[in-house]
Amino acid sequence: MMSNTDSNQWIDIGVNLSNKQFKSDQPQVLQDAKESGVESIILTGTSVKESTLALKQAQEYGLYSTAGIHPHDAKENSTDTFKKITSLAQDPKVVAIGETGLDFNRNFSTPEDQIASFQKHLELATQIQKPLFLHERDAADQMIDMLKEFKNDLPDAVIHCFTGVKEDLIRYLDLGLYIGITGWICDERRGFHLHELVKIIPSDRLMIETDAPYLLPRTLTPKPKNRRNEPKYLPHIGEYIANILNKPTQQFAEETNANTKRFFKLP
Repeated sequence: MMSNTDSNQWIDIGVNLSNKQFKSDQPQVLQDAKESGVESIILTGTSVKESTLALKQAQEYGLYSTAGIHPHDAKENSTDTFKKITSLAQDPKVVAIGETGLDFNRNFSTPEDQIASFQKHLELATQIQKPLFLHERDAADQMIDMLKEFKNDLPDAVIHCFTGVKEDLIRYLDLGLYIGITGWICDERRGFHLHELVKIIPSDRLMIETDAPYLLPRTLTPKPKNRRNEPKYLPHIGEYIANILNKPTQQFAEETNANTKRFFKLP
């Protein structure tokens, strides 16, 4: 792991702590993160069940969470189901609506179901004025069209785990969106195109995340035997990006923290 000074504090905007890979050692995972310099974490909700768990964990551990239905599960988004998401979203610990969006790459739910579900999330975000935590793969055109309809009423939105192309990045930035970057940028097989793209992102619109337990940075040495990503590796990602941007690590940490606190309205 790259060195991290005591003065560098980070916020991870995307951790799936309710994932079964963390079932046996959640307190230790969070303690390790804190000791590595991660001062706070946003826990990701991806369904009614996961959003409920994320909120419970946020309350238990003094963190924050999101509430939403992932596009993969959009086919499950009935009126009754979304009423539960709407109820969860009222809690002050829930700081964003999502994970929501469109994924036309895998289509675990049909595009029609995904569009209908995303529409509900857009309406909820505008209604209660909480930002959107977005997932998008191979669906930028449709997503941008839908975001444009709500542009004047939406508080904010972030493209979580951006892995796309320059054209899409510029269009998202033109809409005023924030961009979340993960350890994907460390992957020499598929993520190095982000080295140039991250330089385009304005310093006040960039946030970082692990998406743990997924996307273990390939530049991490030594790698954990279980191949599980954890929030304690966020400083590694942060320093890696700071080096690409030719910025002091502490400056980059301060910038991304300020962005995160502003976006999620954290104290």
